[in-house]
Order: sequence, then C-alpha cells, then structure tokens
Amino acid sequence: MRLIQITDCHLHADAQARSRTGLPHRQLERVVAAAAGLRPDMVLMTGDISEDRTAASYAEAERLLAPLACPWFWLPGNHDEPGLMADCRPFHETLDLGRRRLLLLDTQRIGQEAGELGEARLTALAERLAEDDRPTLVAMHHPPVAVGSAWMDALGLTDADAFWDVVAGHAHVEAVICGHIHQAFVGRGPESAGGVPVYGCPSSSDQFLPGAEDFAVDEASRPGFRVIDLTREGLSTWVERVDL
Repeated sequence: MRLIQITDCHLHADAQARSRTGLPHRQLERVVAAAAGLRPDMVLMTGDISEDRTAASYAEAERLLAPLACPWFWLPGNHDEPGLMADCRPFHETLDLGRRRLLLLDTQRIGQEAGELGEARLTALAERLAEDDRPTLVAMHHPPVAVGSAWMDALGLTDADAFWDVVAGHAHVEAVICGHIHQAFVGRGPESAGGVPVYGCPSSSDQFLPGAEDFAVDEASRPGFRVIDLTREGLSTWVERVDL
C-alpha cells in the first residue's frame, strides 16, 4: 500500500494570494499532480490546509485534490478552522489500512501556535491503541519531538512526554507522521517508548530553514510531499520535491 502525505498548504480564498515565496494554490496543484503520478492508494493532509480560515479556502483544497484517483483525508493544524473543515469534508479518527491502522490525532489548541493533546485525547488514544494490535501509524500536525530549530521547537507538541508515555505501552506503534515544520525530517521518539520513528514533511507552500535559531524561510528549497510504502516486511519512506 502506498500512502502519500501532503501538508501545510496555507491556502486562501483568493487563489492568486501569495505566500512568502510563491503562490500556494499553484504550488499545491503541482504537488498533487506529482503525487498522483506515483499512484497512491491514499493521501493524508496533515493540517494547516488554510491560511485565512475561510470556507472558500477549504473548498479550494477539495477542488485542487480532485485529480487524485484515491481517497484522501485530513486533520486540522493550528491555522485551521475545524468546524469549516468538517463542514467541507468530515474528519476521521481511524483509517483501516488492511494489515495496519492509521490513527489521526487533533493537536490544535485554539488561538495557539503550539499544539497539545490534553488528557481527554490522550485517554482516547490509549483506548484506541489497546483495541487493536495491528501495526499502527499515528498522524498529527505538531511534531512530538524536537526538530533542531529553536523557534519551531517552542511551537511543537507541548505534552509530548505524555504522548510518549501512552505510546510506551503499545509496541505496535510503527511510526508517527507530522506536519507543521515545513521541512523534511526524520527523528525518533524516546527509547523508553521504543524509539518510534517520527517523519516530518516539506510543505506544499513555503519551506522553513532547517536548524535555524529564529524563524527563517528556506528560499532555495522546493515544495514537496512524503511517500510511505507499506509492505509485509515493514515501512519505507522518502520525500519527493516538486519543480515549479
């Protein structure tokens, strides 16, 4: 099975609105075309679909993803308006991948850039992990590990330790997929939780400069997406970049 992750589109109601380095609508269109060419079985959008939190921006996302010949799903990021997203396309908490499951977590804190699961969501995650022992992928917007950029690490998942405490009781968690960081990234959770791999993804819009102390855009980098191939033997993953 091939899963493709697209993230941090930052769309506006106005399709001609610019980001810091380009046109988010045109960039997402190119990303979707490249992703479709790799024939995914499923596409997952890991948050910050919108920049202006408008119904029209989510309608634009649906229009731009229409060329995909596979199901696609999304979860909210810190820039999103979950109510408008759900009105446009329902959320899913669990996706059946056959031999695996994919759990989608909402880490949004209303009005905050950083993310949080909170006690209720952590309890629900523990219950969902306990109900099925198939290999499981967990997707969220905010990274649950430091990514090496001081400013971004201050805006990650604030209760990451509690998240990993839940994961530690469930050895079938195979990987965590996150958005928010606008860059390719591979890390690991704590050894106490099994050292689960954590994969970040380039944005379909602006790219952030890896390793930066303060906010910085990587103007030399290109939009991209992550490909995740799931087989009997395990998981393989890589990042594809898109020429504009």
